[in-house]
Amino acid sequence: MNVRTFSRSLGIVFAVLSLSVTTMGKGKATGQKTRSGQGQGQGQGHDPSVVDSQNPIGVLRTIALNGGPAIDSTNPFFVSLGTNGRSCVSCHVPATAWTISPDEVQERFQNTQGLDPIFRTNDGSNSPNADVSTEEARERAYSMLLGKGVIRVGLPIPAGAEFELVAVDDPYGFASAAQLSLFRRPLPTTNLRFLTGVMWDGRESFVPSGTLPILSTNTPQQNAMSLFFDLKHQANDATVGHAQGAAPTDDQLTAIANFELNLATAQQVDRRVGELDVGGAYGGPANLANQIFYVTINDVLGADVVNHAFNPDAMTLFQNWANSQGESRAEMARGAKRFGSKALYQEMTQNRDRRRASIARGANLFGSKPINIVNVGGLNDDLNLPVIQGTCTTCHDAPNVGNHSVALPIDIGLTDAQFRTSDMPLYTLRNIQTGQVRKTSDPGRALLTGKWKDIGKFKGPVLRGLAGRAPYFHNGLGTDFGAVIDFYNTRFSVGITDDEKADFIAFLGAL
Repeated sequence: MNVRTFSRSLGIVFAVLSLSVTTMGKGKATGQKTRSGQGQGQGQGHDPSVVDSQNPIGVLRTIALNGGPAIDSTNPFFVSLGTNGRSCVSCHVPATAWTISPDEVQERFQNTQGLDPIFRTNDGSNSPNADVSTEEARERAYSMLLGKGVIRVGLPIPAGAEFELVAVDDPYGFASAAQLSLFRRPLPTTNLRFLTGVMWDGRESFVPSGTLPILSTNTPQQNAMSLFFDLKHQANDATVGHAQGAAPTDDQLTAIANFELNLATAQQVDRRVGELDVGGAYGGPANLANQIFYVTINDVLGADVVNHAFNPDAMTLFQNWANSQGESRAEMARGAKRFGSKALYQEMTQNRDRRRASIARGANLFGSKPINIVNVGGLNDDLNLPVIQGTCTTCHDAPNVGNHSVALPIDIGLTDAQFRTSDMPLYTLRNIQTGQVRKTSDPGRALLTGKWKDIGKFKGPVLRGLAGRAPYFHNGLGTDFGAVIDFYNTRFSVGITDDEKADFIAFLGAL
């Protein structure tokens, strides 16, 4: 890339990262499902910078921050650059919050008898040696992709690691120290300006892999450059690996990274509430586009370079719904006339207000429900604190976004043997120096660093647009919001009541 092209690209990045969108909320939700893998379905006359997709909660919305098309079929993101028919959109589908879901993948399987480009043995099947000669065989071979929406990532035990692989229990008979099979969810390719690490294990923001870390000690400009570079590097790795192609041109990689950085996605409609950016609420992607963010913002350990102090009440989108007072007499009269029945309209608004209040309570619980954080690698051990009194925002501190505002991969126990499901491999690792043994379904960041203490560490993702992208966690362990809450409730003995669980679910669905 020449200097002029590089400067122009960085100008786009800086503009996107600092953009304050004031008119992007135009257009109401169509409620029309986007076509699987294509992102079509906006409707005739619909603003091309807005893409709406149905999900179980209501409507997910994506907007293009620059006002251009949110679905640009000429962008290399939508073009097959490899040899197996895949493009970025094969695993990053607009209708499923720019990732994939089991339902959507199953639909593709049924429509193509398992021959859609996503079904390839290099990483889509349970083993690269799987039999895919018949439709029935393909259904078995791609069972993890079909059931959990996970891709198989093959990584070795790194040279010089502090641990060795002493046993493998792989239900698909492939994994070894030369290539562990790691089943992980594709991360969304939207809301990327909030990232502090690229990929679940951060391997695309890791110096030994040829990428650049996003650091609290960097200037905003340096971090913007690092993120842009890392996204290009990730697009290259995906094309060479997932798509089995030659390295794209720099112009193609630049176009992909710019496209991804130009997207904002969030839930726009809850069917029981309506629009999530009315009545004093600040849901939806237009408000997310305006959200202030910088690396270290509201950091729980006080590293915030501007304000320093951590505020656990970081999810403020729906605080104005906490005490919904219903409608005025004039509004009630107009509504009754519209519906032809005052009683029917009153019942509808009361149900809406109850749901709004539940969402607001869930947001409040996110920052106030006490959690005794114990045995979390990257927190308790690094801080030498057996117990940390925290809340959800201890690890999800970026205001109204929900990831961690600094790179902080942690081990919350998701890959421990007790949570392993029978369809996942289980690896027994031994510390070479101490002889300590640990069983895990995915060593996580330890496969990059080779460090024993990094086993099971992963980053926390951006939490916006969650309703469109079940299942949750890096391995799809959380089938729905209820399962996610149950995991935390069990893992940390939080004591979440049934009413609190319902409020948490309402809030997470509104993000």
